[in-house]
Amino acid sequence: MTINDALHRLLLDNLTTATLLLDSQLCLEYMNPAAEMLLAVSGQRSHGQFISDLFTESPEALSSLRQAVEQAHPFNKREAVLTSVTGQTLTVDYAVTPLFSKGETLLLLEVHPRDRLLRITKEEAQLSKQETTKLLVRGLAHEIKNPLGGIRGAAQLLSRELPNEELKDYTNVIIEEADRLRNLVDRMLGSNKLPSLAMTNVHEVLERVANLIEAEAQGSITLVRDYDPSIPDLLIDREQMIQAVLNIVRNAMQAIAGQKHDMGLGRISLRTRTLRQFTIGHTRHRLVVKVEIIDNGPGIPPELQETIFYPMVSGRADGTGLGLAITQNIISQHQGLIECESHPGHTVFSIFLPLEQGATTP
Repeated sequence: MTINDALHRLLLDNLTTATLLLDSQLCLEYMNPAAEMLLAVSGQRSHGQFISDLFTESPEALSSLRQAVEQAHPFNKREAVLTSVTGQTLTVDYAVTPLFSKGETLLLLEVHPRDRLLRITKEEAQLSKQETTKLLVRGLAHEIKNPLGGIRGAAQLLSRELPNEELKDYTNVIIEEADRLRNLVDRMLGSNKLPSLAMTNVHEVLERVANLIEAEAQGSITLVRDYDPSIPDLLIDREQMIQAVLNIVRNAMQAIAGQKHDMGLGRISLRTRTLRQFTIGHTRHRLVVKVEIIDNGPGIPPELQETIFYPMVSGRADGTGLGLAITQNIISQHQGLIECESHPGHTVFSIFLPLEQGATTP
C-alpha cells in the first residue's frame, strides 16, 4: 500500500458518513467504521458478501444498483427504508456514484441516516409543545384559582350567617365544588416537589407496577416481562417513576378492557433495553435506558396522537386526560423523554432515561 493509499484509507476510516464500496457484482469491497456502526456488521467479516447479505431494501433498488454499474449512472435516493441483518429498520438517504478502476465499474455508496434527524426534530417539537402547554396551564390555573378562593371564602361566610341548617347544604355544595376544581387545577399543574433521587433498579419499579396491574386486572390480561438484567441502577425518584409508568400501563389495560379480543386475552409487555450515544434535547448521553410499554389494544385515534400529552385530552369518555400529562412532567423532571407510536393492535410508549451522568452537548 502506497502512502497515498494509506492516507485515503485513513480519511475514509475517519469519516462520519457511512461509506461502502461495491464491485461490479455488487459485493462488498470496503466499508468504513461509520457504516459498520450503522449496519451493525463487521467490514472485515463482510468483505466479498453480496449487498443483500448486508441489508435489504427492495428488488427495484437492487435493479437500480445493477443499472448504475451497467450505465455508469449516478443517482440519489431519499428516505429509503433499509432492513439490516439484525432486523432493525433504518430510514436513510443515500448517494450512489460509479467509479472506474482497473477495467471495472465500482459503486461508491454514501449513506446518511435519517432516523436520528427525524426523531430529534420530532422531539424538539414535542418539548416546545410541552413548554407552551406548561405556560398556558399555569396562566389558566392562576386565573381560575383566584376567583375560586373568593367564591369558597364567601360561601363559608354566608354559611355562618344562615339561620337554617338546611340552607347550609347549598353553601356546602359551593365549597365542595370549589375544592374539587382547585384539586383539578393542582393536578393539571403537577407536583412542585422536586424528585427525591436515589439509586434504584428500574425493574423494581416495573415489578411494582406489574403487581398492581395484575391485582386490578384479575387475569383479564396477559402481562409479559422482557427485561435486560444487565441494566445497572438509575438515579431516579422511585415513587414518581412508579406513578409515571402506572399511568401508561393502566391506560393500556383500560383500552384493552374496552374491546373484544377474538384472538385470546389482551397483552401488555414491559421491555427494557439500553441504547448508546442517544440524544435527548440538546444533550448526548453515552448510555440511556429505554423502557417500553407495549399493548395490543385498539390503538390511539390518529386525531389524538399529536395531543395525547396535553392536559384534559383523553380518548375515553370517563377519562380526565391528566395521566399522560403527569407522566410527561415526571419524565421531563428526570431529564428523560417519552414517545408514543400507535396503530390498531399495537401501541408502544417508550421512556428514555439517562443512565450515565457524563453527557455532552452535540
